[in-house]
Amino acid sequence: MNWKQIKWKIRYAWQYFPFTINSVLCLLAAWGVHWLLYKPTPKGETPSPFKPFILLMGKTAFIFLFALVVLSIFSTIWSYLHYLWLRARKGVRLQVEFVTETQKGKNNKLFLNARLDGVIRPRLGFVKARLFYDDNVFTGFFGLLSNKRKEQSLRLLAITGRSRLALPDIKEYDLKGGFIYFQDMLHLFRLASAQQVTGHFYQPPLLQEGADTEVFPKKTETMDVRIDQLRKVEGEQLNYKDFEAGDDVRRIVWKLYAKNRELVVRIPEMHEPYASHLYFYASFFAQVKAQWLGEGYLKEMLNYYKNHVWTIYDTLAHKEWNIRYIPDQTFHLPDQMPEDEKTARIISNSNWHKDTSLQQYFNPKNGTVLCISSLTDPVELRNLLDRCDTSTMVYFVKLSDVLRSYVGLTLIKRLIFLPPQDRLSKLRARWTFSPMRIQLHKREKEIEELLKRSNVVSGVL
Repeated sequence: MNWKQIKWKIRYAWQYFPFTINSVLCLLAAWGVHWLLYKPTPKGETPSPFKPFILLMGKTAFIFLFALVVLSIFSTIWSYLHYLWLRARKGVRLQVEFVTETQKGKNNKLFLNARLDGVIRPRLGFVKARLFYDDNVFTGFFGLLSNKRKEQSLRLLAITGRSRLALPDIKEYDLKGGFIYFQDMLHLFRLASAQQVTGHFYQPPLLQEGADTEVFPKKTETMDVRIDQLRKVEGEQLNYKDFEAGDDVRRIVWKLYAKNRELVVRIPEMHEPYASHLYFYASFFAQVKAQWLGEGYLKEMLNYYKNHVWTIYDTLAHKEWNIRYIPDQTFHLPDQMPEDEKTARIISNSNWHKDTSLQQYFNPKNGTVLCISSLTDPVELRNLLDRCDTSTMVYFVKLSDVLRSYVGLTLIKRLIFLPPQDRLSKLRARWTFSPMRIQLHKREKEIEELLKRSNVVSGVL
């Protein structure tokens, strides 16, 4: 057993520790109030005529608050015991559902809906829960504060809760389990119960500020949309027809005749006035050292890149063309899922990889829009751009911008204020002295020069 596993077991066991910092503070406060109210009057001191009245009011308030706290504690314990009985007799456990809400023109938001059937919430207390996922990382606490009753009845069916989740990375998470906690009104203690919760959920990408460029599709799937400019269509293997009188015998496909004994001819190259679908490509190929792929720098760059890819897709999706997102990684998603939701999930699940190169991935004949990052191989990009023309739009996302910071201002903040707590702020503080920074800036300059010298239309984000 390594140190990471030992640390997790300690943290897991700590969830069952019932007392909190509020327990200590409340005990100290109660001791102080009791000492003030019940301490004897020093000998020789003449008591104030209002002192007995003030002490009586203070003792009354103290006893009232003490009774409320005791009632809250007993109510919490009773609710907890009732839940344990339900779990033993009926197998009641925490039910969770992750919902991604998408509003037109707005960011996707991930919400968590939780439910506990048959459980009674403490009269003067709370029921909260938290989950842990991936490498045993805990979410924040979320409350189950709503009562769900049977229709046209006062009978309580369950307690429910709804919470917005904001997780550090845009990706799919593997749910490992969770805990529910019964707490009194002052959070003096909590009674925990482990929950067997499994499943998958994903954090959707967010919209950023992006440039809007006029683009035109190249791929024809239907004849519903007519374009202003004629589009060159090459004769492909699938573009065959049966041989008819008057056809050029030089276009007969003899290979197919030898195989099927059927005379077919290849349809010649033509100019077609129709194009129905805009094909959008976004490459996650990363030409970097293998040990860099797991670093925090590339994790933040991946989040930044996903947000911009989703922004470009969302911008293009609001145009008159039908858009098709072509991933460079394999995913298995339900066919009945809406196209926007499916694309958001594909982008969220994508990772930096070294499997499919840029030339293997992008098809200049069908692809209209290509999104690349600062981790793109300049040699691959140069060879690809030689095959593209002005009908191709290339968006270049500069990943160094996510870590850009002012060194002097960062040092002043760290000296005067508290040090940064989130991962991105910590990485920005170290980015200035990272050897990766020099290499990344050099590659970004190469890519920008290649785009300027090429025939494609480009945009830098």
